[in-house]
Amino acid sequence: MNAAEPALRHVLCLDGRGLHRMAYWEWGPADAEQAVVCVHGLSRQGRDFDTLARDLAPRCRVICPDVVGRGRSDRLADPAGYAIPHYVADMVTLVARLGVERVDWVGTSMGGLIGLGLAALPGSPVRRLVLNDVGPAIEPVALARIGTYLGVPVRWRSLEEAADAMRAVSQGFGPHTREEWLELSRPQVVPASDGDGLVPHYDPAIALPLRALTPEIARAGEAALWQAYDRVSAPTLLLRGADSDLLSPATAQAMTARGPRARLVELPGVGHAPTLVAPGQRQLVREFLLAP
Repeated sequence: MNAAEPALRHVLCLDGRGLHRMAYWEWGPADAEQAVVCVHGLSRQGRDFDTLARDLAPRCRVICPDVVGRGRSDRLADPAGYAIPHYVADMVTLVARLGVERVDWVGTSMGGLIGLGLAALPGSPVRRLVLNDVGPAIEPVALARIGTYLGVPVRWRSLEEAADAMRAVSQGFGPHTREEWLELSRPQVVPASDGDGLVPHYDPAIALPLRALTPEIARAGEAALWQAYDRVSAPTLLLRGADSDLLSPATAQAMTARGPRARLVELPGVGHAPTLVAPGQRQLVREFLLAP
């Protein structure tokens, strides 16, 4: 396998209407003793982790799925399937396909909640868990901010225009060079079906569950996530953007005192969510995952 580029593979997963294909990007040697699964945020895709994967690939098999409805994965016929429990079920299928007994998990935002759900299961395959700027309690202000752009029809004339637009709603990702941001943006767009310009590379219907969220549903979800967190036994690294509007300082501190008692590292100059592109961010993850 070319060390500079991943292989694109697919796995069939079950949903309420039948089967869907989930795409995943595979880096590193297939016979590596250590497997790392990296899962992206709500509207992103697996190529977000290219830089981190290149760091880990010499020693690890690195798997970066496009969660269903995003990137190269299928879109669901029923948008109700765009929910954490369904994503966890897809990841169980993925781990079975990989043929490994244990995986390390790096999850950004939504990807962290998926990892939390998987790590909380009895007999979980998760050996170590990295939660990147997410916890059981999600701040309403962040959900409102995300709701202003998620699933909204938009079209761009060029990659550069798309990158600038996405940068405007992603200030929390922190500072990046122009080239770094273009690399993060390139997989995020796809030609429009009519061939006129570029559109986001995800199913706009992923926004429907967020729009249907009520305070009552949010409270029930938070309670369930705290219960899941308290069942996690895997060593856990919690990264928090110091300016995050999604993971509050109070929630982060609570996560160090209960459940797996996460090790908390705050990243200055970053909000929601660190992209794990900056060398210092990658080093934190690498040292945690590769420690004896």
